[in-house]
Amino acid sequence: MSVRDLPKRLFTLTEAAHVLSMGRTRLFSEIRTGRLETVGAGKKRRVTASAIDAYIDLLTIEANAA
Repeated sequence: MSVRDLPKRLFTLTEAAHVLSMGRTRLFSEIRTGRLETVGAGKKRRVTASAIDAYIDLLTIEANAA
């Protein structure tokens, strides 16, 4: 198995916004408030696939609580 066979695990902020069907402004807001985690150093921030899953789970919990 090569690296090319593995599913994508790190997303740029633009890619994450696209995956989550939101604009970059909202994405940055969710990151700033700690609702969506990022990894990296300096200006090179990435969103992990597991952080996207956790964010979707959070939205589901919030929707069910309302």
